[in-house]
Amino acid sequence: MRVLDTFSLTGKRALVTGGNRGLGLAFVRALAEAGADVVFVSRDVERNTAAVAALAEEGLKVQAFEVDITTPDGPAAAIDGSVERLGGLDLLLNNAGLAIHRPALEISDEEWDHVFDVNTRSLWRLSRGAGAYMKDHGGGNILNVGSISSIIVNRPQWQPSYNASKAAVHQLTKSLAAEWAPYNIRVNAIAPGYVKTEMAPVDNPDFRQHWIEDAPMKRFALPEEIAPTVVYMASDASAFMTGSVVVIDGGYTIY
Repeated sequence: MRVLDTFSLTGKRALVTGGNRGLGLAFVRALAEAGADVVFVSRDVERNTAAVAALAEEGLKVQAFEVDITTPDGPAAAIDGSVERLGGLDLLLNNAGLAIHRPALEISDEEWDHVFDVNTRSLWRLSRGAGAYMKDHGGGNILNVGSISSIIVNRPQWQPSYNASKAAVHQLTKSLAAEWAPYNIRVNAIAPGYVKTEMAPVDNPDFRQHWIEDAPMKRFALPEEIAPTVVYMASDASAFMTGSVVVIDGGYTIY
């Protein structure tokens, strides 16, 4: 096998959460371009339909269905529905996420719980469901979307709930990687820096000094710049990688 062939995802079956916009849409597109059969889930039916149609115009056939991963039966519905549509599951990409910019003395318990429900608890339940399936079907690959917010404290806005939830994601990644390696299940994470999406107001002048100017590359990323690393980590090119958190931040965490 030639080296570039190891990056191919032909024959791989992938589930992406939150795949209808931003980073998730870029990841769905990249996985499909690399040859994977992809299904994504989200609560927003209209956005799902629009994303599937837009990708179809690019010659990419992907599937989507409505799931709220924070509900009691949401994670199981996502896993079971994907297996049914794809005929199996080789890759779970836990991308869905939420940030609330609220200082510690102002954020409510309900808001804190909501962030953890989306970013951590749902990811845990999805991973456990996918892990159980993969264990019984020869193995698989789980890739989590973390953040540099697990490593640094963002400023000038405060967001302790988001930071803590992503730190939990990173540690859970390592814990599951250690526990599930005997089952041929790899578990890794990426930690993006500031990326231009609907969730990150990177164009806000109030944030530029700390978000952009503090980074060696002095710019934000586009989702399409993160996607190739996802393809690498989803492919056999990263076959000896598990328990890793790959930082992609323009050098922000150097300092």
